[in-house]
Parts: sequence; structure tokens; C-alpha cells
Amino acid sequence: MNSLTELSGVSLRELAESYGTPFYLYDSGVISERVNQIQKRFPIVRYAQKANPHLAILNLMRQQGVHVDAVSAGEIHRALRVGYKPEDLVYTADVFDDRAVEIIKEKPVQVNCGSPDMIRQFAAIRPGGEIFLRINPGFGHGHSKKTDTGGPSSKHGIWLEDIPTCVQIAQECGIKIYGLHMHIGSGSNFEHLSKVAHAMAETEAGPYIRVISAGGGLPIPYRNTDEPIDLDRYFEVWDSNRKEIEKKLGHEVEIEIEPGRFLVAEAGSLVGKIWAIKETSTFTFYLIDTGFNHLIRPAMYGAYHKMSVCPGDGREIMGTKDVVVAGPLCESGDVFTQEEGGVVVSQELPVAEVGDLVIIHDAGAYGRAMASNYNTHPFPAEVWIEDGKHSLITPRQSFDEVIGGERLPG
Repeated sequence: MNSLTELSGVSLRELAESYGTPFYLYDSGVISERVNQIQKRFPIVRYAQKANPHLAILNLMRQQGVHVDAVSAGEIHRALRVGYKPEDLVYTADVFDDRAVEIIKEKPVQVNCGSPDMIRQFAAIRPGGEIFLRINPGFGHGHSKKTDTGGPSSKHGIWLEDIPTCVQIAQECGIKIYGLHMHIGSGSNFEHLSKVAHAMAETEAGPYIRVISAGGGLPIPYRNTDEPIDLDRYFEVWDSNRKEIEKKLGHEVEIEIEPGRFLVAEAGSLVGKIWAIKETSTFTFYLIDTGFNHLIRPAMYGAYHKMSVCPGDGREIMGTKDVVVAGPLCESGDVFTQEEGGVVVSQELPVAEVGDLVIIHDAGAYGRAMASNYNTHPFPAEVWIEDGKHSLITPRQSFDEVIGGERLPG
């Protein structure tokens, strides 16, 4: 039965009393463990900070020797803020914007070009520089169509057939292509992984390639029936193709990987409080004080998240029932238990009462990072756990802070 009183060795009732609900909770020990697992296999690990860009997480990554993948000027700014060197960062995007151009002119940040236009623009920003190419191999695969990052429907990367043109553009602009990057989607399986790694090995991008990037997308076991990813097999798929590239080029080629979700998802939880329990002819609803404005994955992808209940009054919970967990937003889609396409489903949870806490697990990735102030709900507090002790790393947002820089006209 999914009944909890503690998480990461800390009382959930104590946390709720200290920080109010809802709140995000991050266990630094879990992040460190995942980093260690990856570093045992891959010599260069980059954190895809879009998964969760909090300064506390970035700082922990820096302390453990993890580099950073940034997809915006703002993400570069965050990484520099915690002490990263510019050369430890790579900017991966399909376009530049004014702010990205400004910061890349000033700082020696590596650049991963995702379009032919970017190559020409990079040459103007940093004449004589070096680039990665992000390649679209012609196919994609993810846990949802919305997470496919390859194939003809994807905006990401340079179409495989356009690589010769891009090599020519780089030569004409005096730019060297020193790295190749390929990523087809979040949650891709080994069949598709082997295809993408082979496509990387077959890519002809000139003689200067020194590093290849396996991208990210490593899955985690969201469901109890999911098997953890075989990291040794994952590495072997990429390393065997790296060796083929070395043979072809006649010099050493390094390999790096850019996990995001794998490093932080299991470390995080979103905790809300039940304020109402409703019955319909079909479902029992637990209505809590957090919604897709704080964790959009179920509404956007139909993503599954394990959940638990903590008794708010310390009682022993007896029995379970199938329930729908939903939030406070003025949207029918504000449901945490749904499948892709918005189909509402139930999840077996302990029999709860108003005032009990609901813990949504594996929310460390794409929770706060994709959150919004929809319906003018403030952002929750963010809480850090290290060695069994908790501390506040982001205060609960006030209404004035939600309004922020808004001004009346005139």
C-alpha cells in the first residue's frame, strides 16, 4: 500500500508544516548516485539542465565534475552563476536569438548547430571557430510523439541528407566541425538506439571530428513494472560505433552523453494536500492544491507518475481504492491520472481524508522547469534534502512576485 510518513528520511508532515503545500522536494543523494552511475561508463557527462535548472542542482553537478548542456542564453547564465567555466558549456539549439548571440560573442561557450543558417551565423559571431553539428538521422522515437526529436516531423537537427551541404558551408566560412550530436527522443529503446548510433558512424562530416555526443533520453522506471536501463549495454552500443568512427578518421574520438531526466527525475517529488474528495458515477476524485501548472507531464504527454498518501493527522491508513487525482485549475485536463489523449484513468491509492498529503513521485525532471503561474497560482517552495536534513532553496512565491514586472499602460 502506497502510504508514507517520511520521504528521504524526513517527516512529510514536518515539511508540510514548515513550507506549506504544495512544495517540491529534491534528494541530493539520489542525484549524486545517478551521476556516479553514468560517470562509471561515460568519460564526459553533460547535464541537460532543461530537466531542472535550479542553481542548487547545477552547483551539485559542477562539484561532481559534470559539464552542462544549455539550450538558451538564460541557461548559460544560470551555469555561469554557479561557477561553471564557459568552455564547460555547450549551447544546443536550432536557432540563435539576440541574447544567445550576445553571450556567445563574449564567452567561449561551445555551440551545437541545429540548422545550416546557424553555421553561417556562428561564423559571423566567432570567425574561425569550431562547432558541433546536431543531426536528424531521419527517424525518431520517444515515449510520446511530443518527445520525438528526430524524423521528418521534428524541427530538431540538420536533416541527414543536408550534411554534405553543411560541411561545404562550414568550409566556405572557415569553420571546423569537430563534434557530432544525435538524439532521437526521450525514452528511446535499444532497437532505435542502435539505429541512431549506426547512423552517427555512417555520417561523413569531415576529418576534424574529435567527439561524438549520444544525446540524452535515458529512461527511468516510472512504473513498478519498468526495468531500469542497462547502462553497460547503452554504453557499448555507442562505444562500438565510436570505435568505427576512430578507424575511419585515423585518430581518437571521445564520447559524451547528455542525460537530464535520468539524473534528477527520481530525486524529486511534488507534494500537495487533499482539500476535497468527490464521488461521481464513475470515479472518486482526490482534489489537491497542485495541478498541471506545477507538473505538466501527465496533461501534456499522458505520462504516468507513481503516487503515495501521507496521513495528515498521523493515523494509520486502512485499505485502498481506485481514485483519480486532480488539481485546482479551471481545466478538465488538470488530472494527474490520465493517459495520452486526455483519457482519465484511476490509480490505486490508500483510502484518504481531506487534509492528507499526496506525494507525486519522480517529479524532479520537467516539474518546476515547465511550471507556470496559470490561474495566478504562485510557484511552490522548493526544498533540498541532504544527509537527512532539509533546507529551503526557493521560497514560496508571493502574489506580488507573480505579478512581477507587470505595469498599467500610460
